[in-house]
Amino acid sequence: MMQAVGIIADIVDSREMVDRSAGQRAITDAFAEAETAVSPIRPAWATVGDEFQVIVATWQDSLRLTLRMQALLPDGIQLRYGIGAGQINTIEQGESGPIQDGTAWLHARAAIDEVEERQQRRDDVMSGFCSDDVDLATAVRTQLMVRDHVLGRMKARERRLLSALLCGATQQEAARNERISQAAVSQTLHRSGAMALLEVDDMLAVSSDSENSKEDA
Repeated sequence: MMQAVGIIADIVDSREMVDRSAGQRAITDAFAEAETAVSPIRPAWATVGDEFQVIVATWQDSLRLTLRMQALLPDGIQLRYGIGAGQINTIEQGESGPIQDGTAWLHARAAIDEVEERQQRRDDVMSGFCSDDVDLATAVRTQLMVRDHVLGRMKARERRLLSALLCGATQQEAARNERISQAAVSQTLHRSGAMALLEVDDMLAVSSDSENSKEDA
């Protein structure tokens, strides 16, 4: 049994997808790219229905990974995310991988159920978080609520610029890809809120590294 963070990602309005196979491939490709920047304990895998799961080491990594997914996915494809911090226990090895349970998965399921309920009132809600630590859960939910609102208002180009910088591109490289000036990239990042998200991501990376260092000591 290990302490970790489980993420459940569910396709929004999957029955309305014109090409489900292409949609699944786009999601798988986005996870693969996101995981090059945020290394998981276990990379994303598809489960029953229209659901994916992934395991990361810290709650900070869960926010960083899901931010990249939200920025990388093409228009028309959205995932809702339930994030749960706690224990993950491998019961046995199944044909498609380990069969697991534990409080992390229970919390992740509760979080995604809460997201579905909240989406009936606010359609920009995409992410939820649960943990035995009530104060932590409240703080993370608050951050996710603001983040989802900012991302929900972004235009396609703004998300592309955000995803490019999250994946390691410079503003100059992003400008060349979009055929605009570096000044225009900077203005867009600030105006859209993407710059604030990038700064938060940097802070979470430092915090996650610090938490991992304490566990290794």
